[in-house]
Order: sequence, then structure tokens, then C-alpha cells
Amino acid sequence: MPLYQAIILALVQAFTEFLPVSSTAHLTLFPWIFGWQDPGLSFDVALHAGTLVAVLLYFFKDWLTLTLCGLGMKYPANATGGELSQHRRLFWYMVIGTIPGGLLGALFEKPIEEHFRTPMVIALSMIIIGLVMWWADSKSQKTRELEQSNMGDAAAIGTAQALALCPGVSRSGITITAGLFRGFTRQAATRFSFLLSTPLIAGAVVSHLPKLIKMHKAGGLDLPLSTLLISILVSGVAGYFVIAFFLRYLQTHTLKLFVGYRLVFGMIILVWAFLQAGMR
Repeated sequence: MPLYQAIILALVQAFTEFLPVSSTAHLTLFPWIFGWQDPGLSFDVALHAGTLVAVLLYFFKDWLTLTLCGLGMKYPANATGGELSQHRRLFWYMVIGTIPGGLLGALFEKPIEEHFRTPMVIALSMIIIGLVMWWADSKSQKTRELEQSNMGDAAAIGTAQALALCPGVSRSGITITAGLFRGFTRQAATRFSFLLSTPLIAGAVVSHLPKLIKMHKAGGLDLPLSTLLISILVSGVAGYFVIAFFLRYLQTHTLKLFVGYRLVFGMIILVWAFLQAGMR
């Protein structure tokens, strides 16, 4: 894969991982549309490593506080008992919310990748989840803040996150939608979504690292190491700014822009897939 293609796909990953439009859909469809070669496992790991760096850097203070408090420590030193209890609960809510996605990923990731990464499935997922997102954004109360989260929120949003295994659903899209249905404000639902995504993205990177290391030792890397490192850098830097932009955007805007994008993009891919099938 040429370097320019790697950079384009790294930017696509950065934007679509955190915006509710499905990174899997775009990374599957971009090579399909432009006739590019499949970049392979090593590139997929690099892109996820980049977005992992972005979310860890942006929420570093949050994760430091949640992790230390969750493990029974007092941080920060001037925190009140109520704040420590709140941080501790939120840490364990994140742990609980990660379980459904982790389990379903371990059981079904390979079959889904083999049978569901098709333009038709992606297009239908884009459209259906777009409509559900519109419903949630229009009808939910949007009064609760992140500090008001509970065990039910963790279970509901974590279960929704597991559905993102299906290409076109979008991890951020489905978890933000679930958060809105639970009554969270748009910003609170999005922060919950991004925090909850961190362990799963980390798990995906860690689970594929042994294969990548084995390939590297055997001289079987399908991309130069320099290309992988540049991809990680581009994905990480761009992803950081996308997170910052999206959280600010939701202070004064609805999700209608992303709903409209999903519907239009999904319909274009649906028509294209039908035309491609008709030409065979």
C-alpha cells in the first residue's frame, strides 16, 4: 500500500472512530470504492493503536482518577468522600460495561468479519442505526449528567456497544444512542461512550499484537514499519482533535448532521451495491 493511501485511511479511522458514522464501514468501503488492496491485519492494528493513543491522551486525567479510585486509592488528595465514591462507582461501571462487548467480540468477531463485512450489510446498518439515532436524539429527555450514571446505564450502554461488532453500526453511534435513551445529555452520553470505548480498543490492539510480532519476526509484515508508525501518528493526532471537536460541537448542536450523513451515505452504498451486483 502506498504511503498516501495509508495516510488517507488513518485520517478516515480518526474521524469515523469517534464520530457516530462507523469506522468499520468507511475502512471497508474506501478500498472497495477506489479499488485499493486490502491493507491487512498489521494496518488494522496500527489504526486502532492510533485511536487508542488519542482517547487515552484526551481522557488521561479521567482514567487516572477513575482507575486509582476504583482500586481503593484516594486521588486527587483533596477529593471529598462523595467524589471518591462517585469515581469508584464510575470505574466499576466501565468495567461492567466492557464485559458484553468483550465476550461477544471473543465469540463472534471472526464469523462477523468473514460474513458481514459486505456493502449491503453496511448500508442497511448505516440507515437503520441512523434512524434509531434520530429517534433517540429527538425523543429522549437529555437531563442526566455523567455523574448520575448507575449500574443499569453501564449494562444498557455496554450491551449496545457489543452490537457495534456488526459493520456499519458504529461503536460511538450505538453507545451515544443508548445513552440518550437512558436520559443522558448529548455530552454526557458521548463522554460515557468514549470512556467505555477505551478498554475495548485497548483489548483489540493487545489481542492482535502477538500475531503482529510473530509476522514481524518471520519477515511477513505486509507493510513497512515506517508506514505503520506514520499511520499510528496520523490516526492518534487527528483522533485527539476529533474528540475535542465533537464534545464542543454537542454543546450547541444536535446529532441531525450525522443522522443525515448516515442515511445519505447508506442509500448511496445500497444503490451502488445493487448496480455492482447487476453488472455481474
